[in-house]
Amino acid sequence: MASISVQTPLSVARGWRPGGIALKRSLLAGIRRVLTQRDAINRINVFPVADGDTGSNLAFTLSAIEQALRPLRGGSAGALLRRAGDEAIDGARGNSGAILAQFLQALGEHLSAVRKLDTPTFAAAAMFASVQARRAVSEPREGTMLSVIGAFASSLSIHVNNGADDLRRAFAQALAMSRAALARTPDQLAVLRRAGVVDAGAQGFVDFLEGISDYIEHGRDGSGGAELTAVGEVGVVGESQDPDATHRYCTECVLCADAIDRDAVHAALGGLDHSSLVLAGTRQKLRVHVHVDEPQRVYDALERFGRVGARKADDMRAQQRSARARTRVAIVTDSAADLGAEALENLPLHLVPVRLNFGARDFLDKVSLSPTEFFHELRTSAIPPRTSQPPPGDFRRLFEFLLSHHEEVVYVGLSRAVSGTLQAGEGAAGRCDAQRIRVVDTRTASCGQGLLATRAAELAAQGMDAASICARIEALVPRTPLFAYVRDLSHAVRGGRIPAWGLPITRWLGLIPVATVGKNGKLRFARIMRLREDLPERFARWVVSQVEATLRWRVLVGHCDNRDEGERLCTALHALLPAGSQVELVDAGAAISAHAGPGAVVVALMPHEASIVPG
Repeated sequence: MASISVQTPLSVARGWRPGGIALKRSLLAGIRRVLTQRDAINRINVFPVADGDTGSNLAFTLSAIEQALRPLRGGSAGALLRRAGDEAIDGARGNSGAILAQFLQALGEHLSAVRKLDTPTFAAAAMFASVQARRAVSEPREGTMLSVIGAFASSLSIHVNNGADDLRRAFAQALAMSRAALARTPDQLAVLRRAGVVDAGAQGFVDFLEGISDYIEHGRDGSGGAELTAVGEVGVVGESQDPDATHRYCTECVLCADAIDRDAVHAALGGLDHSSLVLAGTRQKLRVHVHVDEPQRVYDALERFGRVGARKADDMRAQQRSARARTRVAIVTDSAADLGAEALENLPLHLVPVRLNFGARDFLDKVSLSPTEFFHELRTSAIPPRTSQPPPGDFRRLFEFLLSHHEEVVYVGLSRAVSGTLQAGEGAAGRCDAQRIRVVDTRTASCGQGLLATRAAELAAQGMDAASICARIEALVPRTPLFAYVRDLSHAVRGGRIPAWGLPITRWLGLIPVATVGKNGKLRFARIMRLREDLPERFARWVVSQVEATLRWRVLVGHCDNRDEGERLCTALHALLPAGSQVELVDAGAAISAHAGPGAVVVALMPHEASIVPG
C-alpha cells in the first residue's frame, strides 16, 4: 500500500473543527498505525480464542476503509464517516473487526449530516456508537474492545459536561482514558491475566486512536507506533481455556434485505450451538460473525431473512496450531486438493476453500459442504453444480495471517491450465509481501495436488526454507501422475463439459473413460475400459503399468461416493506395487466430483524421494 503523505497538522489552533480533508488524513493515519502493529497484535491474541488473528482481522477491516477513503478529495466530515462505516461493514473480519465496524457505522450514521466536527456533536456520536457496538455483541464481556470504546466515549462526554469545547484536547484526554482502560483488561479477564497480555482487540482500538492523535498533534502518518502495552512477556499465544475455543469455525457473512429484523436474526442463530455472536450493521446490511462447528447451518438459518453473501469460515484450530508453531514456512493449498486424513490436523498446512453452488445456494468446499453432503445435493438438485475459484481476498487474509507467525509461505496450487484459482493466489501474494510468498503450480489436481501439498508441509515441518521446499516439490511435479475413471458421464453432460451424444454411446457399449493429466496440466482421455465386475482390479494393473516398477510409491486414492471400489483399488495397488509403498483412501471433494460425478475413482502416485536414483 502507498504510504500516507505527511501533512502539516490542521489542528494547531485551539477549537479544532475538522472537515472531510482533515478527518480523512486523521483516519488514514490511525489505519496505518494498526497496519504497522498487526503482527504484534496477533501475538497477544488469546481471547475469545487464541487463534492469533486479531491483528490481521483488524488490518483487513481497516484496509477496506483505507481503499475507499484514499481517492476522496473533499466532502463533509459526516459524509466521510458514513462512507467509512459502510466500508467497515463490508470489509469486517473477525470478532474485533465486526465490533469496530459497528462502532464506525454508528458513528457515521449519527454524524452523517455534519459538515465539520465539534466536541459536543462528536461526543454524543461516540456515546451512541459505543452503545450500538455493545448491543451488537450477543454476550458482551468487560476487558475487551468494548470496555476501551466505552472509556473513550465516556471521556469525551465528561469533557463536554465540564463545559470545554476543544476537540483536540478532548481527544487527547479520551486517548489517555482509553490507554488506562486497556491496561485494566487483564484485571477483568482471567485468560488475559494468565497469559500476561492485554486484550488484542482493545490494543488494536488504542493503536487506531494513537495513530489519529499523532496526526492531530504532529501531522505524522501513523506508521511509527509506541511499544505494545502488555503486563507480561509478549510471545506466541497458547491454548485458550475460554469456552469459545470449543467451536472450530469463525464463520462470517453479510445479510442484505430491505428491512432486517435483528432480533429475529438473533433468535434464529440462538438455536444453534454457537459462541462469540456479533451482529453489526444496519437494517439493510448486517455483518454476521459467529463461532460454530457447522458453518452451513448459519447460512441456511439466514437465507430466510434475505440474500446471504461474502461467506467465509476460518478453521480456528488450524489458526491456533499456526500461532503456536515454530516452523519457518507455512504451506497453503486450495480445496481442489484431496488430502489424507491427518495432513491438515498434524502439519503446517492450511486450506482455502473453492466456492461452489447449486443454483442460488452457495457453499464453501470441505468447510460448509462435506463430500457426503455434496453428493446428497448432487442427487437431489435439479441444477448441476458449478465451481468457482476462491476470491483473492480469501488468499490474502490467510497469507497475511500466516506471515505474522511464519517467515515464509508456500502456496501449492491447482493446475493453472484448468482453473483461475492459482492466479487468484498469485494476485493475493502480490498484494501482500511477495518476497515472502512463493507459488507452485502442481499441474495436477485432486489426489495429485494433495500428495504434493502434504509433502511440502512435511518438508516445512522439518525446518526447510521456502526456496528449498519449492525446488523439491517442482522436481516431484512431473513424477506425480494422476489417473481416474468415470462411471457416469451424465453429470459431465448436464454441466456441458462433454457433448450429449457421448452419454448414450458409452452406456450402450458399456465403456468407462479413463483420464490422466498431461504435461500441460490438463486432463485428457487416456484409454477406454470395459465395464465389468473386476474394473478396480484391471484399472490397478493398468495404473501400475504406467509407472516405474522399481520405485516405492506414496499413493492416494480418492473415491466419488464409491467407497467399495476405492477400497478394492487400494487393495489391488498395495499388492502390485513394490514393498514399502503406502496406499491411502480419501473422500474426493467437490472440485473433482462436480466434474467426474458419483462413482468416479481417482488415483495419484508420488515416488518416495529416497527411492529415486539421481540422474
